[in-house]
Amino acid sequence: MKEFLDYQIFKIGKITLEVNQLLLLIVFAIVIKYLLAFIKKIIYRNKKLDGSKKYTIYALIKYIIYILAIIGCFDIIGINISIFLAGSAALLVGIGLGLQNLFSDFISGIILLVDRTIKIDDIIEVNGMVCKVKEINLRTTTVLTRDQRNIILPNTELTKNYLINWTHTDELARFDVKIGIGYGADIDLAMQIMENAAQRDPKVSIDEKPFCRLEDFGDSAVIVAVYFWTPDIFAVENTKSRIRQEIFKWFKSGGIDIPYPQRVMHLREDKES
Repeated sequence: MKEFLDYQIFKIGKITLEVNQLLLLIVFAIVIKYLLAFIKKIIYRNKKLDGSKKYTIYALIKYIIYILAIIGCFDIIGINISIFLAGSAALLVGIGLGLQNLFSDFISGIILLVDRTIKIDDIIEVNGMVCKVKEINLRTTTVLTRDQRNIILPNTELTKNYLINWTHTDELARFDVKIGIGYGADIDLAMQIMENAAQRDPKVSIDEKPFCRLEDFGDSAVIVAVYFWTPDIFAVENTKSRIRQEIFKWFKSGGIDIPYPQRVMHLREDKES
């Protein structure tokens, strides 16, 4: 048995891997797996933390354990990590220069997990794209767009660029629907219809009352906007569509017209001399 456990699988320079070391590595990996599962179970069982905080805490602990596990694996197979790093300093500098963008993504991932300006299930707008945060990893963040596409963004895209976090401090956000109304229409009636249409929508918040505002005098119409608050930020375009349909229906029954763009054309007549 001892001869079997001491059997040398391979040798590279001074580094050897024996059967007993391989078995120890396998046991070590299994222990790490069940340890992470146990930690995750404890964290996600806590009812005082919301989902995003649970994810952040678990992710940080997981990466720390991974780093310690790698160091432990080196120790099991007899590699002195300090000597290894010292001997590879020049190589690591060269690799670092070549992979500086990758390292920047890693640092950005740690920043996102620690300062929590962006959390799981947040609705963000980056590069003109509105999306929901599904997963934050050390190098990349996975987001879901409104057309149900999963996009993987480098973390530096979220830390270096300007972005909007619609749910950073409040679950409600304000949106508007703008409509052009004919100059001869009853503006007060039109505003009342628009406010009622927004109030009746099931996704519009009842805590904040919708209101109308006369935005501008256009070339062909008076521009009126109705403002409303909703917690359904990710699917707000569907809410806007329902409000527009309701407004259009009541405008028709109330005799309020939505004019076409008008252009005046002047024709010049050439007189024969």
